[in-house]
This record gives sequence, structure tokens and C-alpha cells, in this order.
Amino acid sequence: MIFTNDVGKEYRFEQEGLNVWRSHFDGWLAKKAEESGAEVRDGVAALSCTEQDGIVEVSLHGENNYVESARYVIDGEGVVGTLKRKLTGEVPGYITTFQTFNEGSIDLDPHYFYAYLQPELSEYDAWFNVKDDLLVLGVSVKDMDKISNYYERFISYMEANHHLRIRRQTKSEKWLMPHIHPGCRVDYGVGRILFAGEVAGFLNPMGEGISAGMESGDCAACAIMEHFDNPSMACEAYRQSTENLKSYMQRQWSLVGGMAGTFREME
Repeated sequence: MIFTNDVGKEYRFEQEGLNVWRSHFDGWLAKKAEESGAEVRDGVAALSCTEQDGIVEVSLHGENNYVESARYVIDGEGVVGTLKRKLTGEVPGYITTFQTFNEGSIDLDPHYFYAYLQPELSEYDAWFNVKDDLLVLGVSVKDMDKISNYYERFISYMEANHHLRIRRQTKSEKWLMPHIHPGCRVDYGVGRILFAGEVAGFLNPMGEGISAGMESGDCAACAIMEHFDNPSMACEAYRQSTENLKSYMQRQWSLVGGMAGTFREME
């Protein structure tokens, strides 16, 4: 990764990472879950869940509405957190991200992920990377109405500084990620319902959440297996087993805070 901070200084990091298509990766994960004995229900949404007398009832919606019962639920539904919001009443803060996939050329090394932290280019961060020879350019904002304005500024910046030339845009996409605040608060769960991934608050800088989602989900499952008959001990074991994950996330955010004044509060 190469970061450009709020005053134009570059920071280069040589640690290797994987840049994958999430649609393919998520499909692979679902297939592996089925091969391991899990029942995968595609096109089914969880609407709400309630705990009573040691049982969690989950209201589901697919072709019909129905209810399933379980001793525990691991909620890994992501940033929107419908179940968590109904359980806790908490309305999370969001960052909106927008990116495009383009055919074209640029004078940057395609093996790096580039992050730009200048406030004139986004309200959070902007980025460039290459996937299967497509140029990926994106911006993130706190105010969704400002996406077009910041995206156009970022494109102009890349044209002027790195000779970006776009021949054709093949697609665009927009999504949400949690707004991480100082301290990197994590919500581990409520009773027999444990939160994992972004809905719990796990997110690495620049919006990378799948690795933390997988690790925290595994920790939650192991804690449940170890303390199946004691929900409070299961939740505490889950918290303890994710201490290293949370500490890593805090160090990463602190590093970004030390590089750029726009993230100084995270230092």
C-alpha cells in the first residue's frame, strides 16, 4: 500500500495483501460452509431476533415469513445491522463509498493499493487499485450528496498527477461501511446473540472488513462451543479471544492518525 497524507507526503508499506473479487470470494465461502455441513439459505433475510428462556427466536423472510429457534445466534450481517439496531436501539454512523471500474491507462504501479487522505479529494479517503486490468477509482464521504463532487475532483487529481486516461467505465458500485471513532469501540453481543465483523465494530483502515469478520466469527463460534451452557462466559471468552484482533485494529488506525491530520483523532 502507498498512502498519500493530507499534505501530499507518501508512506509506502511493502506487506503483501490479496486483492480479490468479493462476489467470487463470498461464493467460495458459502460453498465451503455447505461442504462442512451448514445449511445455506440464499435469498433469506433475518428481520429480528428475541431471546427468551434460553432460546433465541429469529424471524426470517424469504418466499414466506417464518421463525427459527436456536440456542445461540452469531450476527455477522454487516454494517447495516438490522438485528442489532432492533436489539439495542442504537443507530450506527455510516461512511458511504463509491467506486468505478474502468478501462484505460495510468502511470502508477498496478501491484500497489493507493490511498489518498487529502481533505480536498474526499471526506474520508480516496483510492486507486487495479483488478484484472481494470482501473478502480473510489471516494468515501460522510454526506452522500457530495459523492459526485468529490469523485470528479479525484478524477481530475489523478489525471493531472498520474496521467489517468479513462477509455470506458464498465461499472460502478456504492456501499456503506461503519464510521470508526477513537478507541475503536467493539460491541460483542447481547445475551445469546454475539456480534461479529463490522456489526460488532471490527474494521481495518481503508474499509477492509472481511478478514476481521472471518476471524471474529470464528472466535465467536469457538467461545460458544467452549461455554455452551453459560452465555455470559461465552461472551467473555469471545471478548478475550478477540483482544489481539482489536489491538491490531487500534494500532492500524493509530498509524493512519499519525500520518494524516485528517485522521488525527484516531492517533
